Amino acid sequence: MTLKLPAAEGWKEGRLPTCAPGLQVNAFASNLDHPRWIEVLPNGDVLVAESKEQPERPRTLMDHAQQATMRRVKAIGPSANRVTLWRDADGDGVAERREVFVENQNQPFGMALVGDRFYLGNTDGIRCFDYRPGDTSLIGGGEKLVDFKPHGHWTRSLIVSPDRAKIYAGVGSLSNIGDNGMAAEEGRAAIWELDVATGKARTFASGLRNPVGMAFEPVTGKLWTVVNERDGLGDETPPDYLTSVEEGGFYGWPYCYWGRTVDDRVTQAPDLVARAIQPDYALGGHTASLGLCWMPGGTLPGFGEGMVIGQHGSWNRSTLSGYKLIFVPFDNGAPNGPARDILSGFLSEDEKLAYGRPVGVAIGPDGRSLLMADDVGDVIWRVTAV
Repeated sequence: MTLKLPAAEGWKEGRLPTCAPGLQVNAFASNLDHPRWIEVLPNGDVLVAESKEQPERPRTLMDHAQQATMRRVKAIGPSANRVTLWRDADGDGVAERREVFVENQNQPFGMALVGDRFYLGNTDGIRCFDYRPGDTSLIGGGEKLVDFKPHGHWTRSLIVSPDRAKIYAGVGSLSNIGDNGMAAEEGRAAIWELDVATGKARTFASGLRNPVGMAFEPVTGKLWTVVNERDGLGDETPPDYLTSVEEGGFYGWPYCYWGRTVDDRVTQAPDLVARAIQPDYALGGHTASLGLCWMPGGTLPGFGEGMVIGQHGSWNRSTLSGYKLIFVPFDNGAPNGPARDILSGFLSEDEKLAYGRPVGVAIGPDGRSLLMADDVGDVIWRVTAV
Protein backbone atom coordinates (compact mmCIF):
# COMPACT_ATOMS: atom_id res chain seq x y z
CA MET A 1 0.00 0.00 0.00
CA THR A 2 1.31 3.45 -0.94
CA LEU A 3 1.95 5.89 1.91
CA LYS A 4 2.09 9.52 0.82
CA LEU A 5 1.02 12.47 2.94
CA PRO A 6 2.19 16.09 2.69
CA ALA A 7 3.81 17.79 5.68
CA ALA A 8 1.60 20.21 7.64
CA GLU A 9 2.51 23.76 6.64
CA GLY A 10 -0.48 25.86 7.66
CA TRP A 11 -1.53 29.18 6.14
CA LYS A 12 1.57 31.34 6.22
CA GLU A 13 2.20 34.80 4.74
CA GLY A 14 -1.47 35.61 4.29
CA ARG A 15 -2.20 32.65 2.01
CA LEU A 16 -5.89 31.75 1.67
CA PRO A 17 -7.81 28.89 0.06
CA THR A 18 -8.84 29.40 -3.56
CA CYS A 19 -12.54 30.19 -4.02
CA ALA A 20 -14.88 29.39 -6.87
CA PRO A 21 -15.79 32.47 -8.97
CA GLY A 22 -18.17 34.81 -7.18
CA LEU A 23 -17.14 33.64 -3.71
CA GLN A 24 -14.78 34.88 -1.01
CA VAL A 25 -13.35 33.31 2.13
CA ASN A 26 -12.32 34.64 5.53
CA ALA A 27 -11.27 33.15 8.86
CA PHE A 28 -14.33 33.00 11.11
CA ALA A 29 -12.26 31.56 13.99
CA SER A 30 -8.51 31.01 14.33
CA ASN A 31 -5.89 29.46 16.61
CA LEU A 32 -7.83 26.30 17.33
CA ASP A 33 -6.30 22.92 18.20
CA HIS A 34 -7.17 20.49 15.40
CA PRO A 35 -10.79 21.55 14.78
CA ARG A 36 -12.81 18.69 13.33
CA TRP A 37 -16.56 19.24 13.49
CA ILE A 38 -19.01 22.15 13.56
CA GLU A 39 -22.50 22.56 15.02
CA VAL A 40 -24.44 25.82 14.64
CA LEU A 41 -26.90 26.42 17.47
CA PRO A 42 -30.30 28.08 16.93
CA ASN A 43 -29.11 31.32 18.56
CA GLY A 44 -26.19 31.57 16.10
CA ASP A 45 -23.42 30.34 18.39
CA VAL A 46 -20.97 28.07 16.59
CA LEU A 47 -19.59 25.00 18.38
CA VAL A 48 -16.33 23.39 17.26
CA ALA A 49 -15.08 19.98 18.39
CA GLU A 50 -11.30 19.98 18.83
CA SER A 51 -9.89 16.46 18.95
CA LYS A 52 -7.30 14.19 17.42
CA GLU A 53 -6.68 10.49 16.82
CA GLN A 54 -4.93 8.70 19.67
CA PRO A 55 -2.47 6.16 18.25
CA GLU A 56 -2.52 2.61 19.52
CA ARG A 57 0.75 0.77 20.01
CA PRO A 58 2.02 -0.15 16.51
CA ARG A 59 2.21 -3.89 15.92
CA THR A 60 3.69 -4.08 12.42
CA LEU A 61 6.15 -2.18 10.24
CA MET A 62 3.16 -0.85 8.32
CA ASP A 63 1.66 0.45 11.57
CA HIS A 64 4.93 2.27 12.37
CA ALA A 65 5.09 3.73 8.86
CA GLN A 66 1.45 4.81 8.89
CA GLN A 67 1.75 6.56 12.26
CA ALA A 68 4.94 8.35 11.21
CA THR A 69 3.15 9.51 8.06
CA MET A 70 0.15 10.75 10.04
CA ARG A 71 2.31 12.69 12.49
CA ARG A 72 3.79 14.71 9.63
CA VAL A 73 0.39 16.27 9.05
CA LYS A 74 -0.64 16.52 12.73
CA ALA A 75 -3.31 13.85 12.28
CA ILE A 76 -2.42 11.96 15.48
CA GLY A 77 -1.09 13.04 18.85
CA PRO A 78 -2.30 14.67 22.08
CA SER A 79 -5.97 15.59 21.80
CA ALA A 80 -7.56 18.81 23.10
CA ASN A 81 -10.70 16.79 23.92
CA ARG A 82 -12.96 19.81 24.10
CA VAL A 83 -15.73 21.71 22.36
CA THR A 84 -15.32 25.47 22.07
CA LEU A 85 -18.09 28.02 21.51
CA TRP A 86 -17.58 30.93 19.11
CA ARG A 87 -19.92 33.92 19.05
CA ASP A 88 -20.08 36.58 16.33
CA ALA A 89 -22.24 39.08 18.19
CA ASP A 90 -21.74 41.97 15.75
CA GLY A 91 -22.45 39.84 12.66
CA ASP A 92 -19.32 40.81 10.76
CA GLY A 93 -18.42 37.21 9.91
CA VAL A 94 -15.60 36.94 12.45
CA ALA A 95 -16.20 35.48 15.91
CA GLU A 96 -14.97 37.81 18.63
CA ARG A 97 -15.87 35.65 21.64
CA ARG A 98 -14.46 32.21 22.47
CA GLU A 99 -15.53 30.05 25.41
CA VAL A 100 -14.80 26.47 26.45
CA PHE A 101 -18.22 24.84 26.05
CA VAL A 102 -17.23 21.42 27.43
CA GLU A 103 -13.83 19.83 28.10
CA ASN A 104 -12.18 16.66 29.40
CA GLN A 105 -14.05 14.55 26.87
CA ASN A 106 -12.91 11.42 25.01
CA GLN A 107 -12.17 12.48 21.42
CA PRO A 108 -15.40 14.48 20.96
CA PHE A 109 -16.74 14.88 17.44
CA GLY A 110 -20.44 14.96 16.56
CA MET A 111 -22.88 17.32 18.29
CA ALA A 112 -26.67 17.63 18.32
CA LEU A 113 -29.22 19.75 20.16
CA VAL A 114 -32.78 18.57 20.83
CA GLY A 115 -34.83 20.95 22.96
CA ASP A 116 -32.92 21.56 26.18
CA ARG A 117 -30.66 18.52 25.76
CA PHE A 118 -27.24 18.65 24.12
CA TYR A 119 -25.79 15.40 22.75
CA LEU A 120 -22.06 14.82 22.23
CA GLY A 121 -20.50 11.98 20.25
CA ASN A 122 -17.35 10.87 22.04
CA THR A 123 -15.38 8.00 20.56
CA ASP A 124 -16.66 5.65 23.30
CA GLY A 125 -20.33 6.70 23.20
CA ILE A 126 -22.97 9.42 23.25
CA ARG A 127 -23.29 11.70 26.27
CA CYS A 128 -26.19 14.03 27.03
CA PHE A 129 -26.08 17.36 28.90
CA ASP A 130 -28.61 19.97 30.00
CA TYR A 131 -28.56 23.13 27.87
CA ARG A 132 -30.33 26.50 27.97
CA PRO A 133 -30.35 28.94 25.04
CA GLY A 134 -27.42 31.29 25.37
CA ASP A 135 -25.35 29.02 27.61
CA THR A 136 -21.65 29.38 26.87
CA SER A 137 -20.63 26.30 28.85
CA LEU A 138 -22.14 23.03 30.03
CA ILE A 139 -22.36 22.09 33.68
CA GLY A 140 -21.52 18.64 34.98
CA GLY A 141 -20.30 15.48 33.32
CA GLY A 142 -23.48 14.63 31.48
CA GLU A 143 -25.18 11.25 31.18
CA LYS A 144 -23.84 8.46 29.00
CA LEU A 145 -26.65 7.05 26.85
CA VAL A 146 -24.90 4.78 24.35
CA ASP A 147 -21.62 2.84 24.44
CA PHE A 148 -19.43 2.57 21.33
CA LYS A 149 -16.15 0.72 20.91
CA PRO A 150 -13.24 3.19 20.63
CA HIS A 151 -10.09 3.11 18.47
CA GLY A 152 -9.78 2.42 14.75
CA HIS A 153 -12.01 4.84 12.86
CA TRP A 154 -12.75 6.87 15.96
CA THR A 155 -15.04 9.71 14.85
CA ARG A 156 -18.68 9.65 16.01
CA SER A 157 -20.74 12.09 13.94
CA LEU A 158 -24.31 12.93 15.02
CA ILE A 159 -27.37 14.30 13.27
CA VAL A 160 -30.96 14.88 14.43
CA SER A 161 -33.87 13.64 12.33
CA PRO A 162 -36.16 16.33 10.87
CA ASP A 163 -38.92 15.40 13.36
CA ARG A 164 -36.42 15.72 16.25
CA ALA A 165 -37.34 12.22 17.48
CA LYS A 166 -34.14 10.36 16.53
CA ILE A 167 -30.39 10.96 16.56
CA TYR A 168 -28.17 9.12 14.10
CA ALA A 169 -24.51 8.34 14.79
CA GLY A 170 -21.78 7.25 12.37
CA VAL A 171 -19.50 4.53 13.81
CA GLY A 172 -16.55 3.45 11.66
CA SER A 173 -14.82 0.08 11.55
CA LEU A 174 -11.88 -0.89 13.75
CA SER A 175 -9.77 -2.04 10.80
CA ASN A 176 -9.38 -1.98 7.05
CA ILE A 177 -11.17 -5.24 6.13
CA GLY A 178 -11.97 -6.99 9.39
CA ASP A 179 -8.29 -7.65 10.04
CA ASN A 180 -8.87 -8.60 13.69
CA GLY A 181 -11.88 -10.81 13.02
CA MET A 182 -15.51 -9.78 12.70
CA ALA A 183 -16.24 -10.22 16.41
CA ALA A 184 -14.05 -7.15 17.01
CA GLU A 185 -16.20 -5.25 14.48
CA GLU A 186 -19.53 -5.94 16.18
CA GLY A 187 -21.55 -2.73 16.32
CA ARG A 188 -19.12 -0.96 14.01
CA ALA A 189 -19.05 0.02 10.31
CA ALA A 190 -22.60 1.19 10.85
CA ILE A 191 -24.99 4.05 11.41
CA TRP A 192 -26.78 3.85 14.74
CA GLU A 193 -30.18 5.28 15.66
CA LEU A 194 -30.95 6.66 19.12
CA ASP A 195 -34.58 7.19 20.12
CA VAL A 196 -34.65 10.52 21.96
CA ALA A 197 -37.76 9.72 24.02
CA THR A 198 -36.79 6.24 25.22
CA GLY A 199 -32.98 6.36 25.08
CA LYS A 200 -32.92 3.05 23.21
CA ALA A 201 -30.30 2.63 20.48
CA ARG A 202 -29.99 0.18 17.58
CA THR A 203 -28.08 -0.36 14.37
CA PHE A 204 -29.91 1.47 11.55
CA ALA A 205 -27.69 0.44 8.59
CA SER A 206 -24.47 -1.57 8.29
CA GLY A 207 -21.64 -2.55 5.96
CA LEU A 208 -20.45 1.08 5.86
CA ARG A 209 -16.69 0.97 6.46
CA ASN A 210 -16.37 4.51 7.81
CA PRO A 211 -19.52 6.64 7.57
CA VAL A 212 -18.70 10.12 8.80
CA GLY A 213 -20.75 13.17 7.74
CA MET A 214 -24.52 12.79 7.49
CA ALA A 215 -27.28 15.03 6.12
CA PHE A 216 -30.99 14.86 5.42
CA GLU A 217 -32.16 15.66 1.89
CA PRO A 218 -35.41 17.66 2.18
CA VAL A 219 -37.30 16.51 -0.96
CA THR A 220 -37.41 12.83 -0.03
CA GLY A 221 -36.52 13.14 3.64
CA LYS A 222 -33.81 10.50 3.23
CA LEU A 223 -30.66 10.30 5.31
CA TRP A 224 -27.40 10.54 3.32
CA THR A 225 -23.82 9.89 4.35
CA VAL A 226 -20.28 9.99 2.99
CA VAL A 227 -18.23 6.82 3.42
CA ASN A 228 -14.48 6.19 3.34
CA GLU A 229 -13.83 2.88 1.60
CA ARG A 230 -11.09 0.25 2.10
CA ASP A 231 -7.38 0.45 1.36
CA GLY A 232 -4.93 -1.77 -0.44
CA LEU A 233 -6.63 -2.18 -3.82
CA GLY A 234 -4.93 0.66 -5.67
CA ASP A 235 -5.27 4.39 -6.21
CA GLU A 236 -8.85 4.39 -7.52
CA THR A 237 -10.43 1.18 -6.24
CA PRO A 238 -12.88 1.34 -4.64
CA PRO A 239 -14.11 4.96 -4.62
CA ASP A 240 -15.24 6.73 -1.50
CA TYR A 241 -18.89 7.55 -1.91
CA LEU A 242 -21.98 9.59 -1.11
CA THR A 243 -25.11 7.52 -0.61
CA SER A 244 -28.63 7.56 0.72
CA VAL A 245 -29.09 5.21 3.65
CA GLU A 246 -31.94 2.71 3.93
CA GLU A 247 -33.19 1.39 7.24
CA GLY A 248 -31.76 -2.12 7.59
CA GLY A 249 -29.60 -1.62 4.51
CA PHE A 250 -26.26 -3.42 4.09
CA TYR A 251 -23.59 -1.68 1.98
CA GLY A 252 -20.98 -4.38 1.51
CA TRP A 253 -18.12 -3.93 3.95
CA PRO A 254 -15.91 -5.90 4.30
CA TYR A 255 -17.08 -8.61 1.92
CA CYS A 256 -17.66 -6.53 -1.20
CA TYR A 257 -17.62 -2.97 -2.50
CA TRP A 258 -19.52 -0.74 -4.91
CA GLY A 259 -22.45 -3.09 -4.84
CA ARG A 260 -21.43 -6.72 -5.12
CA THR A 261 -17.80 -6.59 -6.28
CA VAL A 262 -16.25 -9.25 -4.05
CA ASP A 263 -13.08 -8.46 -2.08
CA ASP A 264 -11.27 -11.79 -2.30
CA ARG A 265 -8.96 -10.86 0.58
CA VAL A 266 -11.88 -11.46 2.94
CA THR A 267 -13.51 -14.75 3.98
CA GLN A 268 -16.85 -14.42 2.26
CA ALA A 269 -20.47 -14.26 3.44
CA PRO A 270 -22.49 -14.90 0.25
CA ASP A 271 -25.83 -14.09 1.90
CA LEU A 272 -24.64 -10.60 2.79
CA VAL A 273 -23.03 -10.00 -0.60
CA ALA A 274 -26.33 -10.95 -2.25
CA ARG A 275 -28.13 -8.07 -0.54
CA ALA A 276 -25.40 -5.45 -0.69
CA ILE A 277 -26.70 -2.05 -1.86
CA GLN A 278 -24.74 -0.12 -4.48
CA PRO A 279 -23.96 3.46 -3.36
CA ASP A 280 -25.47 6.41 -5.19
CA TYR A 281 -22.49 8.59 -6.11
CA ALA A 282 -18.74 7.94 -6.43
CA LEU A 283 -16.35 10.53 -4.98
CA GLY A 284 -13.01 9.10 -6.15
CA GLY A 285 -10.47 6.83 -4.52
CA HIS A 286 -9.18 7.76 -1.05
CA THR A 287 -10.53 11.31 -1.06
CA ALA A 288 -11.32 10.89 2.67
CA SER A 289 -14.66 12.65 2.28
CA LEU A 290 -15.64 13.50 5.86
CA GLY A 291 -17.77 16.63 6.14
CA LEU A 292 -21.30 16.70 4.75
CA CYS A 293 -24.19 19.15 4.86
CA TRP A 294 -27.20 19.97 2.74
CA MET A 295 -27.00 23.40 1.08
CA PRO A 296 -30.32 24.95 0.02
CA GLY A 297 -30.48 26.73 -3.30
CA GLY A 298 -29.58 30.41 -3.03
CA THR A 299 -27.12 29.97 -0.15
CA LEU A 300 -24.16 30.82 -2.39
CA PRO A 301 -24.33 32.55 -5.80
CA GLY A 302 -23.81 30.22 -8.73
CA PHE A 303 -24.72 27.12 -6.73
CA GLY A 304 -28.13 25.51 -6.55
CA GLU A 305 -29.27 22.97 -4.01
CA GLY A 306 -27.11 19.99 -3.18
CA MET A 307 -24.61 18.44 -0.82
CA VAL A 308 -21.40 20.12 0.34
CA ILE A 309 -18.54 17.74 1.16
CA GLY A 310 -15.31 18.39 3.02
CA GLN A 311 -12.63 16.15 1.52
CA HIS A 312 -9.85 15.67 4.06
CA GLY A 313 -7.53 14.21 1.41
CA SER A 314 -5.66 11.00 0.71
CA TRP A 315 -2.60 9.61 2.46
CA ASN A 316 -2.41 6.32 0.60
CA ARG A 317 -2.22 6.86 -3.15
CA SER A 318 0.56 7.83 -5.56
CA THR A 319 -1.13 11.08 -6.69
CA LEU A 320 -2.99 12.84 -3.90
CA SER A 321 -6.76 13.22 -4.09
CA GLY A 322 -9.32 15.23 -2.17
CA TYR A 323 -8.05 18.29 -0.26
CA LYS A 324 -11.08 20.29 -1.41
CA LEU A 325 -14.49 21.57 -0.37
CA ILE A 326 -16.83 20.39 -3.10
CA PHE A 327 -20.49 20.68 -4.10
CA VAL A 328 -22.61 17.86 -5.57
CA PRO A 329 -25.74 19.25 -7.28
CA PHE A 330 -29.08 17.55 -6.58
CA ASP A 331 -32.34 17.49 -8.49
CA ASN A 332 -35.57 15.92 -7.24
CA GLY A 333 -33.82 14.27 -4.31
CA ALA A 334 -30.84 12.73 -6.14
CA PRO A 335 -27.36 13.72 -7.32
CA ASN A 336 -27.49 15.38 -10.73
CA GLY A 337 -24.18 16.15 -12.38
CA PRO A 338 -20.46 16.33 -11.66
CA ALA A 339 -19.02 17.74 -8.44
CA ARG A 340 -17.75 21.32 -8.43
CA ASP A 341 -15.07 22.93 -6.28
CA ILE A 342 -16.09 25.53 -3.71
CA LEU A 343 -12.66 25.79 -2.06
CA SER A 344 -9.34 24.39 -3.28
CA GLY A 345 -5.67 25.33 -2.97
CA PHE A 346 -5.03 23.31 0.19
CA LEU A 347 -1.93 21.64 -1.31
CA SER A 348 1.33 22.96 -2.71
CA GLU A 349 1.81 22.26 -6.42
CA ASP A 350 4.45 19.61 -5.73
CA GLU A 351 2.12 17.90 -3.19
CA LYS A 352 4.78 18.10 -0.47
CA LEU A 353 2.97 20.63 1.76
CA ALA A 354 -0.57 20.83 3.10
CA TYR A 355 -1.70 24.34 3.95
CA GLY A 356 -4.95 22.90 5.27
CA ARG A 357 -7.25 19.87 5.25
CA PRO A 358 -11.06 20.22 5.05
CA VAL A 359 -13.20 18.38 7.59
CA GLY A 360 -16.63 19.35 8.94
CA VAL A 361 -19.00 21.71 7.11
CA ALA A 362 -22.15 23.57 8.13
CA ILE A 363 -24.43 26.32 6.91
CA GLY A 364 -23.50 29.55 8.70
CA PRO A 365 -25.84 31.20 11.23
CA ASP A 366 -26.93 33.78 8.63
CA GLY A 367 -28.07 31.12 6.15
CA ARG A 368 -25.97 32.82 3.45
CA SER A 369 -22.58 31.33 4.19
CA LEU A 370 -20.70 28.08 4.65
CA LEU A 371 -18.44 27.24 7.58
CA MET A 372 -15.66 24.65 7.19
CA ALA A 373 -13.26 23.22 9.76
CA ASP A 374 -9.60 23.00 8.69
CA ASP A 375 -7.61 20.76 11.06
CA VAL A 376 -4.16 21.55 9.64
CA GLY A 377 -4.70 25.31 9.37
CA ASP A 378 -6.46 25.29 12.78
CA VAL A 379 -9.07 27.61 11.29
CA ILE A 380 -12.82 27.72 10.72
CA TRP A 381 -13.23 29.20 7.24
CA ARG A 382 -16.32 31.15 6.20
CA VAL A 383 -17.36 31.21 2.54
CA THR A 384 -19.73 33.88 1.26
CA ALA A 385 -20.66 35.78 -1.88
CA VAL A 386 -18.19 38.43 -3.02
